[in-house]
Amino acid sequence: MQKKQLYALIGFPVGHSLSPQMHNAAFRKLGIDAEYKLFEKTSEKLESFLTEEVYALDLAGFNITIPHKIRAKEILEKKFPLKQENSLIQENSYYVKLSWAVKTVKKTGQSLEYYNTDASGFRRSLSESLKFNPSGKEVLVIGCGGAGRAIIAALSWKKSGCKKIYIYDIDGQSIKSAKEHFLSNSPHANFLSDKLKFISGDDLQEAIKKCSLLVNASPIGMKNPQDSPIDKSLLHKELSVYDVVYNRNDKTQLIKDALARDLPVADGLEMLLYQGADAFNIWTGKQAPIEVMRKALNKGIQ
Repeated sequence: MQKKQLYALIGFPVGHSLSPQMHNAAFRKLGIDAEYKLFEKTSEKLESFLTEEVYALDLAGFNITIPHKIRAKEILEKKFPLKQENSLIQENSYYVKLSWAVKTVKKTGQSLEYYNTDASGFRRSLSESLKFNPSGKEVLVIGCGGAGRAIIAALSWKKSGCKKIYIYDIDGQSIKSAKEHFLSNSPHANFLSDKLKFISGDDLQEAIKKCSLLVNASPIGMKNPQDSPIDKSLLHKELSVYDVVYNRNDKTQLIKDALARDLPVADGLEMLLYQGADAFNIWTGKQAPIEVMRKALNKGIQ
């Protein structure tokens, strides 16, 4: 008799996560004998977890969240270098290297395979939730922290066809760091130099006029839902709006402003859903039951 498979979310803290509801609902729906749990691990315990505890617990796979995604990439890449065997692996390698982060890990024997499903999930949600095709389009991304870098990786991947990505952050140091990350330290710097344009607040108004998609990847709107990263007067009729922030009790101000103008919108719950679906596919080899997972998320957020 095959024993129950164990999956987990690793981070600190993790008590607020909706991932167990989402994944356990999917396991039940497909009759998979598996359970998804939460494991709180401090930064000091991350390396021993990845090199020892994963095997002691016999985890089949796990997700990584704040604050460990970058450090996990460094640890895992040193022990298990990324492969370049086919187009799907090349795409994942691009996402991991460019975002400098790992979101999903699958244990295969003694080896750990790792992915940035934040990037792949965002790309998928653009198509599935927002019905947006970035090919030939110009995009504005606000925020270049961890979420922003995954989104920039997703949009800049060659098959996305995105023409230009404007990047803005209210924090000047974040902009400086991201610019160095993408245009100096990246192995794809030459390709990205024509694709990415880092802008200041003074350039926002002109940049957004050219854009078909606005993505808020900053934390603005998380603590104070009435705050918006951009003035509503700049939301023109040709724009689709994606806010990676989602609130348990109310829509963010950015989403409200966009809906008031009848613009297509998606929020961070969709990104969570599709990155979770990609992780589920990687772990089980089965198509994730999207609507079951969405229902579990919506129930959990209430």
